[in-house]
Amino acid sequence: MKYKFPWLNIICALGLILMISSCETDEQRYVRIKLEIEIKKSEAKLIAETEAHELIEKERNERIEQEERIKREKQKIEEAERRKALEKKRNKELAEIEKWKSNSLLTGATPWSNCYGKTNYCNSNSCSQISVKTPYSSDVIVTLKQNGSVVRHAYIHKRSSFTFEIPDGSYQPFFYYGNGWNPNKSKNSSVCGTLKGAFVSGESISKDKIQILSNNILSYELILQENGNLQTKPSNEEEAF
Repeated sequence: MKYKFPWLNIICALGLILMISSCETDEQRYVRIKLEIEIKKSEAKLIAETEAHELIEKERNERIEQEERIKREKQKIEEAERRKALEKKRNKELAEIEKWKSNSLLTGATPWSNCYGKTNYCNSNSCSQISVKTPYSSDVIVTLKQNGSVVRHAYIHKRSSFTFEIPDGSYQPFFYYGNGWNPNKSKNSSVCGTLKGAFVSGESISKDKIQILSNNILSYELILQENGNLQTKPSNEEEAF
């Protein structure tokens, strides 16, 4: 068929070509639709998996944050309890210091007699003496060790002196300084486990080297200074008691 106007023929030809190119068989259409459905399913599955992963990640982060928050709260509570316990302990110590700060024993007393005995005299044929003069600011307990064991001890009030009567031999003196005698406070002892009674303030321990005595007198004048006693060296409870 030919139209009177040539341009109409051209339009018809183009339309026919487009119709032919856009046509598809039922099988092709079925395959295309099936493919589109599978693509949509895959996209939906991917979206669902992504959302599920994001939800899991969100819940995990929230759980971690909650655990961290609980941990911080627990640490705050524990720290508050620790401070409270320390404050309570400190207040108790201050109360004990206040209670016993003026308490003192008589010179020559043996407060640890249940462990070291009360003997401070010599019944041997050959005896020596160790004389101790205490400082103006501190009471002192002196322990004398022989072969690693305490064989004598005595409490000496500040600004006082005391003399030990001992059989000749080798002795090492230890000096436990302090103020305010608390009969309920404990000290560790390598022999008895626990010694009842100790100073509440100004505690320090010093020692002298082993002294060999043979019918002679050894004298100590204890002077507390910033750098310690001129005649003694620093020591500790494990050594002294």
